[in-house]
Amino acid sequence: MIFAWISAGFEPWVLCALLVTSFLGSFITVALGIGGGVLVLTLMATLMPPVALIPVHGAVQVGSNIFRAGVMFRHTFWPPILAFTIGTCFGALFGGALVINFPPALVQIGVGGFVIFSVVSKPPVWVSRVPFLTGMVSSFLTMFFGATGVFVATFTKSLDLERKSHVATHAMMMTGQHLIKVVAFATLGFAFGPWVGFILAMITAGFVGTLVGRIALNHIGDKNFKRALNMILLLLSVQLIFSGLRSLF
Repeated sequence: MIFAWISAGFEPWVLCALLVTSFLGSFITVALGIGGGVLVLTLMATLMPPVALIPVHGAVQVGSNIFRAGVMFRHTFWPPILAFTIGTCFGALFGGALVINFPPALVQIGVGGFVIFSVVSKPPVWVSRVPFLTGMVSSFLTMFFGATGVFVATFTKSLDLERKSHVATHAMMMTGQHLIKVVAFATLGFAFGPWVGFILAMITAGFVGTLVGRIALNHIGDKNFKRALNMILLLLSVQLIFSGLRSLF
């Protein structure tokens, strides 16, 4: 009975693969700053019904980011949080009105290109100075694409925070953004009930990954952290662009 509740119809090996990926995703995000959400989304996209992918991934990310934000809470950089969250509400509202009709592939290509530009050159002024706009744009995009942590990481990177503050602040922002997205999808009629057990199992695996990742973070210097973050941002952005191009052609 318990397995049936958490498996959501997946075969045992598929469920195990997803749980291990949730663990690794949280570990990577805490230890290196970004990348776990896209990793989890990529595997889920190959195994889950497309209609459930973005809402369920969003619910899993709510739990993962809540634990990450809680574990790193005292390191949070608070000034941009409120404006970012308000912008997130507007972005989810606008995105919810268009989510059925907008090609996700174009979003992937656009996000990937923007992040590459932001890493190799100075980010646009609004990315670092207007958290409301960053929250609105990233929230709009996440309704179609799911994992816009790469985009939000560009904003937190521009704040030039030390590594623990970067992870904590990014987690706090993504908690609010994914939570608002889940509420939006529930309002649009998505039924989360059959997925509750699976979501809780994925969150639990992610929490363990967060604890292990925090140990690794304590042993990474700020300079090495920023180098690793830039490399991961570039690799994930290239992956997003190629994924979008494959979908189009």
